[in-house]
Amino acid sequence: MNIRQLPDTLINQIAAGEVVERPASVVKELVENALDAGAQRIDIDLEEGGVRLIRIRDDGGGILPEQLPLAVSRHATSKIASIDDLEAVATLGFRGEALPSVASVSRFRLASRQRGAQHGAELRIEGGKVGEVTPNAHPPGTTVEVRDLFFNVPARRKFLRAERTELSHIEEWLRTLALARPDVELRVTHNGKASRRWKGESNLLSDVRLHEALGEEFTRNALRVDHAGAGMRLHGWVAQPAYNRASADQQYLYVNGRSVRDRNVAHAVRQAYSDVLFHGRHPAYVLFLELDPRGVDVNVHPAKHEVRFRESRLVHDFVYRTLHEALAQTRAGFAATPMQPASGSGLGGGRWSMPATPQQQAMGLRVGDAPAAYAALYAPREEAGLASPMATMPMPAEDAAGTPPLGFAIAQLHGIYILAENADGLIVVDMHAAHERIGYEKLKAAHDGAGLRTQPLLVPSSLAVSEREADIAEREADTLAQLGFEVQRSGPQSLLLRSVPALLAQGDVEALLRDVLADLREHGSTRRVAETRDELLATMACHGAVRANRRLGVSEMNALLRDMEATERSGQCNHGRPTWTRFTLAEIDRWFLRGR
Repeated sequence: MNIRQLPDTLINQIAAGEVVERPASVVKELVENALDAGAQRIDIDLEEGGVRLIRIRDDGGGILPEQLPLAVSRHATSKIASIDDLEAVATLGFRGEALPSVASVSRFRLASRQRGAQHGAELRIEGGKVGEVTPNAHPPGTTVEVRDLFFNVPARRKFLRAERTELSHIEEWLRTLALARPDVELRVTHNGKASRRWKGESNLLSDVRLHEALGEEFTRNALRVDHAGAGMRLHGWVAQPAYNRASADQQYLYVNGRSVRDRNVAHAVRQAYSDVLFHGRHPAYVLFLELDPRGVDVNVHPAKHEVRFRESRLVHDFVYRTLHEALAQTRAGFAATPMQPASGSGLGGGRWSMPATPQQQAMGLRVGDAPAAYAALYAPREEAGLASPMATMPMPAEDAAGTPPLGFAIAQLHGIYILAENADGLIVVDMHAAHERIGYEKLKAAHDGAGLRTQPLLVPSSLAVSEREADIAEREADTLAQLGFEVQRSGPQSLLLRSVPALLAQGDVEALLRDVLADLREHGSTRRVAETRDELLATMACHGAVRANRRLGVSEMNALLRDMEATERSGQCNHGRPTWTRFTLAEIDRWFLRGR
């Protein structure tokens, strides 16, 4: 077969296959160009879901007339000039492929006028055939018009969906952009009718735009996160575990302002939510990760959807620890409020903590105090070998009337629920779920305090593994030792297991070790041992929790409420179910039509 050079038009159409998946891809590329040009207002006009027309107008820096042909040439860009620029990309676009790729599969018009210039100009391209530059009375900024997408590639056009579907993809991407760039005004029309307007406000993402993008429920349940350390900063919002989704449709991650999907960070988030979400549910979040641009490679995906971190383990652990500590403060009785950073993180930055509060006295109880009958609920679990004292964590502040967040117990309903009156109305607590979480956190704290003990095997176990797994086990011997495994390489594809975590010795430790090695290979870190340990402790806590139909006195119920307020993650049980809910007096008044 003869080797021949492909024509430019075909090269551009091949590139379009990577860059231009659907109309939303075109909108993304063109709007990102406008943002890189410094635009503060962008008008997006669409027809038939973007298939018939996409017109992007901006008030950015503009393009000189003589550079219009260069703008639609392959690998021509104003954003990078050297390998050093490529290794520290600070713009959304940098490949120089978007305009020629889009122009090769559409009827294309580019018009622009540079700020300060007297006249503008335009250039038309049809199916990759470039016309002449002509004068154009254009305001400062740029307009890119894309008509009849894929008109000359009918096979690609057949893969486009219904108008409503294509429009929804554009709207979702614009929502993603609106969260990242609250300073930019976005105006959208569809088929000649105004569709959406995002007003430009400031550089800070406000609750107003958060509400517009994700709705009232997310905003009401969002916890603000802002934490710096190890040369990174993570800020934004994570939803309280009680607000969760059936799918990952409200998960927005931005790395240095770029919207991306990253398995490493997604894994860290899942681990942070691991024992506070109901099975099969997904967390919701809007997170911005900032780090040195040289520490992240954005040139790993044609459409720039993915990135690669140079220190992936460090990034994973930073995200996990930040969110883990933030979610630890989701205690019963607290609304979603900003948390205050304080010093003392192992990552070199602040850690999340509740504001310091005075000790409370409620029904004659102090922190660490409990009536004898209730103290029996916290008897040490002999089979666990752990003695767990009453909680001594900081207590929440009372309101002006001296009422704690979960109020004071007034009754027990059907031996299952505790009813309490607080300053706002009625609190209902699932006593078994609440006590289960309290016991679980005590067992974890006691076990963590004693350290992870190891148990030597009477007869070392030989494992057949892949050569890659054996390499990882040899390289990560210290990490495995910290997790309770003493492992030696005994051959190219074999390991010798000499000791295991004592608490898990009765389980399938060989399968657990394989999972640990898989995590180390995939993410550079693992919590498999901790998760397996937590599953066992959760089971123990469940068996030790008060059962339904157990009658409690008022003082016992109040002691449980105070412990809930002091216990981390007490808003959910170990399985992710809510432990409490509130009904405000205004809600109750509406039940009975009071005030109408």
